[in-house]
Amino acid sequence: MYLCGVNWINMRKLLLLLPLFLLLAACRKPAVPKERGYFRIDLEQPVYTDCQLDGYPYHFLINQAATPQAVEYDGEQYWIDIFYPAFNAFVHCSYKPVKGNLRQLSDDAQEFVFNHAVKATAIPEHEYSNPEAHTYGILYELEGNTASPTQFYLTDSVRHFFRGAVYVNCIPNQDSLAPVYDYLHQDVLMLIETLRWTDYE
Repeated sequence: MYLCGVNWINMRKLLLLLPLFLLLAACRKPAVPKERGYFRIDLEQPVYTDCQLDGYPYHFLINQAATPQAVEYDGEQYWIDIFYPAFNAFVHCSYKPVKGNLRQLSDDAQEFVFNHAVKATAIPEHEYSNPEAHTYGILYELEGNTASPTQFYLTDSVRHFFRGAVYVNCIPNQDSLAPVYDYLHQDVLMLIETLRWTDYE
């Protein structure tokens, strides 16, 4: 029997097989989006060397993977940027002589830290004291997606005031940058523990 030029028996076979094709097509697993991943960052074991620039009133140990660069900003002397080319990151360090203005300098340093409070979820602070090296200060760890995850200042309370802040030149993302932040944080701890004022030596 023919219907409009089509064999009716073949049409019935097709109609019977159609649900089977639909059933087989529906048996595949549903498409599920993959979780967001981040590139793996391989970090070398740090090797430290003394960083002492000519005429500077301080020196400390830095990672050989970093490059110290003298900076002169607005007439201020003895500033330094410690640049990490592998991470496009740096530790910006400023220096000011203490001239009866220690309270003002420490308040300014704290204000710089709390300028990042909008993005920070917490800002734990840790006091540092090394009487043998005449060095005292505070380390701030800024948690969350902040532009500067680690900041600190050191002083001898009489003549010297040294402030540092870590910056990574990219959009801050605490999850993807966590290994880099931890690596730089360890270098900052080394800097703090090894900083010496040249006029005390």
